[in-house]
Amino acid sequence: MVSTKTQIAGFAFDNCLMNAAGVACMTIEELEGVKNSAAGTFVTKTATLDFCQGNPEPRYQDVPLGSINSMGLPNNGLDYYLDYLLDLQEKEPNRTFFLSLVGMSPEETHTILKKVQESEFKGLTELNLSCPNVPGKPQIAYDFETTDRILSEVFAYFTKPLGIKLPPYFDIVHFDQAAAIFNKYPLKFVNCVNSIGNGLYIEDESVVIRPKNGFGGIGGEYIKPTALANVHAFYQRLNPQIQIIGTGGVLTGRDAFEHILCGASMVQVGTTLHKEGVCAFDRITNELKAIMTEKGYENLEDFRGKLRYID
Repeated sequence: MVSTKTQIAGFAFDNCLMNAAGVACMTIEELEGVKNSAAGTFVTKTATLDFCQGNPEPRYQDVPLGSINSMGLPNNGLDYYLDYLLDLQEKEPNRTFFLSLVGMSPEETHTILKKVQESEFKGLTELNLSCPNVPGKPQIAYDFETTDRILSEVFAYFTKPLGIKLPPYFDIVHFDQAAAIFNKYPLKFVNCVNSIGNGLYIEDESVVIRPKNGFGGIGGEYIKPTALANVHAFYQRLNPQIQIIGTGGVLTGRDAFEHILCGASMVQVGTTLHKEGVCAFDRITNELKAIMTEKGYENLEDFRGKLRYID
């Protein structure tokens, strides 16, 4: 029997697949749906300190090879997700879940993280440094000086397991520079990648989403090569204790296999989950297991990070 079990920061998961923050995670009902599916765990909607309405609709559109969105961080606020997770860890103490969060300013980031630090939350926290769809706000992870400063400040007080969600990088020197910063800190994981920011999709001479005159983050099949490049580039550069969650373009078991081959310890599903619902986890898991069986792999460690090069 092949196994898709994995671990992040010492926490064990029965399956390496989970949702990507932003999909099937806005409400407790949606999170329960992912929790009770074949997924190994879930991550919450990226939470701001308070409830956020997000950008005006239409703000998400499925397109033939993926999706485009400019959501603007709609969420129910930190307390909504944190209270649910605190209740859940009492009911299911043997399972671990992810809390995603973001600050609308450095000050808010610290307020949120300090609240989590002071809480009884025992799971994994993901700090989103890669929101491309908030008007007037740059992606923090593209500003290396600011990223370094924020992480330095955060780890002065935050002692719980923490990872960061990243935007895609496109230049080798940026992989080098980013990894040099991340390696300075006790991060447990990096999540590669969020959507490719500021794409444009046109139908019948018109954009298809309302915010930002149609500019939005691109997800799905379009971004898999970029996502795989980011996963493998950071796998090559990061300290071994910083694990990688692969996100982007996971439609099939083969896609999940390639993320793991590039070095991912866990794989998130976004656009496909939005299109298919939680049944996608069963299908992708079965397809991944079939590939592993065909190749003689019994577990993920048999092939994780073992991408071959051409001499």
